[in-house]
Amino acid sequence: MLDIPIQRAIPQARRVVSEATQRRLLIAALVLGDAMFLAMAFALAYVVRFQLGVPLFEQVAASPYLYVQRSVMLIPLWLVLFVLFHLYDERYLLGGTREYAQLFYACSVGMMGVITFAFFDITFIIARGWLVLAWLCAFLGVGLWRFGVRRVVYHLRRHGYFLSPVLIVGANEEGRALAEQLSHWLTSGLHVLGFVDDERPVGSEVASGWRVLGRVAELEPLVTRLGVRELVVATTALPRTTLLEVFRSYGTSGLVRLRMSSGLFEIMTTGVQVQDVGHVPLLSVNKVRLTGMDIFLKTALDYALTLPGLILVAPLMLVIAILVKLDSPGPIIYRRRVLGVGGREFDAFKFRTMYVNGDEILKQYPEVAEALRNNHKCAWDPRVTRLGRILRRTSLDELPQLFNVLLRQMSLVGPRMISPAELEKYGKWGMNLLTIPPGITGLWQVSGRADLSYEERVQLDMSYIRNYTIWLDLQILWRTIPAVLQCRGAY
Repeated sequence: MLDIPIQRAIPQARRVVSEATQRRLLIAALVLGDAMFLAMAFALAYVVRFQLGVPLFEQVAASPYLYVQRSVMLIPLWLVLFVLFHLYDERYLLGGTREYAQLFYACSVGMMGVITFAFFDITFIIARGWLVLAWLCAFLGVGLWRFGVRRVVYHLRRHGYFLSPVLIVGANEEGRALAEQLSHWLTSGLHVLGFVDDERPVGSEVASGWRVLGRVAELEPLVTRLGVRELVVATTALPRTTLLEVFRSYGTSGLVRLRMSSGLFEIMTTGVQVQDVGHVPLLSVNKVRLTGMDIFLKTALDYALTLPGLILVAPLMLVIAILVKLDSPGPIIYRRRVLGVGGREFDAFKFRTMYVNGDEILKQYPEVAEALRNNHKCAWDPRVTRLGRILRRTSLDELPQLFNVLLRQMSLVGPRMISPAELEKYGKWGMNLLTIPPGITGLWQVSGRADLSYEERVQLDMSYIRNYTIWLDLQILWRTIPAVLQCRGAY
């Protein structure tokens, strides 16, 4: 085994504090913080219930000492519930919505446990109003605390802390795609050191900064020497016999976690679930990218901004409608037939910006027609009206799409709309772009819009789908404001 230099080694942080010590310190900080926020939640519940005179509650005197006793008793019990619900487990630690879901269940079970205990022990006195408030304050308080911890940890990961060194087993196209995605998404907590592969020469560069560090048979000494905690296997890169050998060696190892790709990473964004069918573990492919809390938050954000937004821009839309009618003959609204989630067709609304005989006009400009076929955009389009150029330049032509958002056909943020005729041009990416609602704005709109090549726009949309979070939507919406005001890439 050659001693290959690792260009993407974890920074100096691991030399200062070992990875195991970092994990222990993080869990200790979480336990202490959870206990502190539980105590504050119980104290706040007491103040609201007994001291603020809230009309919702019957005003009765209550001993602070009694509820201090109750809090001292309940805090350790709730911390035990946090352990039982895996809130200190790496699977849920810093896991966003999954972590909040487990926290909600733990707090709810804690409250129901107290109610059950009080039902059987009549000497256990506790106000139901205080208990409900304690449950609510505990969930919100601890959730806010853990949100803050997660943001701090994400920041520290950029400096080398809280990262697990990873080797990618297999250096084919899928392996490279896995490495690039894990490297891009630092919140995963995984730091790719390099590859092991039997096809490429040891020491050869696979991608920028990553090399083949050894053969698959040399995994054990590499894992020991590099302190690797996780192996990510690109299943399409290995023959079945080699794959089984890797699983036998590390599938049940307590020191190294083994993760195996589905074999469809570079083309699939929706994720898979392992289901036991007839005692056979089978992969079930999700048909949509967003489920559960993700789709709830995205829908809530869409409605929270679209409803008041429509009220504010209604006068402007009326003025634009009148101007469109006066500018050139034809309908005010242009309906473009596009594909939504799952390939369902719908009409996307826009203010008409072209002459009604636009196709006949385009025949007189074959070079423009060729540019439109290749890139779907052109800096100068003879079919566009005088007013249409202004509307496109300012993106005001897209205001009617707010109604598509209300109809849940579109979202404020999403990939670019695709027409049925365009779908086959997207090749293997087409199936992924239809797993999430198309958006009025998106990554490609705030990154250059029509100034980008067709391939760049597709890659940006794929990046958005793979890396979706509600925070990414908020960032894109914020970046859309200067992009629209400066008319970047709009024509």
